[in-house]
Parts: sequence; structure tokens; C-alpha cells
Amino acid sequence: MKTLFTFILALASTAIFAQAYTGQGDTKFQVGANIQAEGTGINVTYDAGVGENISFGVSSIYLLGVTDFPEELLIEEAEFLDRFDLRARFNANLSNVLNIDENFDLYPGLNLGLKNFGGHLGARYFFTEGFGVYSEVQVPFASYKKDEDYTSEELPRKELNNQFNVSIGAVFNI
Repeated sequence: MKTLFTFILALASTAIFAQAYTGQGDTKFQVGANIQAEGTGINVTYDAGVGENISFGVSSIYLLGVTDFPEELLIEEAEFLDRFDLRARFNANLSNVLNIDENFDLYPGLNLGLKNFGGHLGARYFFTEGFGVYSEVQVPFASYKKDEDYTSEELPRKELNNQFNVSIGAVFNI
């Protein structure tokens, strides 16, 4: 995990001199790997530009594999809704504000999902007009847990998609 995080930071720092967001009408589709404690999965995102520096979209995560839980916690029995999350999102696309190169897009934002309210910070770098790579970190600010979730032995299942996570993958202009 340390190696992956170092790689992502190195990628972000080397790409920081490049903008790929063109404003209203700009649409992006991202698909990649989602990595979080005790689980890995798929992240799919769609963003649509509604202003010079604002975009709205949706994001979905589904965890394919969950690991590292003690056997008595029955994490292998995590149900579909434990593994799945759907989020509405808001992005502030800052590359042109910061006067960064046209191939790079830096975007902090907010998420409102089935599991929590949180934030994200992402970066996209385009190699061509339509294809690039992205990296994004997401963190929950407030979760929607019930009091009994904190006393249940199934608590680790409630933590899936409700924690710090990193996504990395491909981005496409639509």
C-alpha cells in the first residue's frame, strides 16, 4: 500500500505542470481500480461540466474482493449493499485557475453517497484529446451508521466503502 501511495504521489507531482477540462458541456468517463483497507474493487465515474470551473457527476464503487478480517467477523458474507456505493459528486476544476498546462485537470470536490458524505481530490492527465489517466483520493466526513452498527460484530462490513480510499485508472473524453 505504501508503494502504491508513493507511486500516486509521484505521478501527481510530475503531472502538475500539465488541463483537460474545457468548461460547460465537457464530459468525462473514468474507470479504474479502487483500493481501500481490507478491499479492492472497481470505480466508475461520470462527470459533466456545467460551468467554466464546475462539474457535477455520479460515481459508483463495487468491491470485488475483501480481505484481512478475522474469520469470526464473516466478512466473506458481505452482501451486495455492503460492497456497493453510489455517489453524487461536485467538482471544482482548478487547472485553468492555477494556469496549469491544458493536458492536466486538478479537481477537489464533494461526494454525497449511500454510505457517507465526503470529499475527494483528483487529478487527470490526458495523453491525447480523448484518453488519459486519473488518480483520486476520497475521504468520508460523516457516515450514515446507526448506533447498533457500532456494537454489532458485523461492524467491519459497515466500514466497506465508508473509509479513506484511492482510485487509479483510465479517463476518457466523451
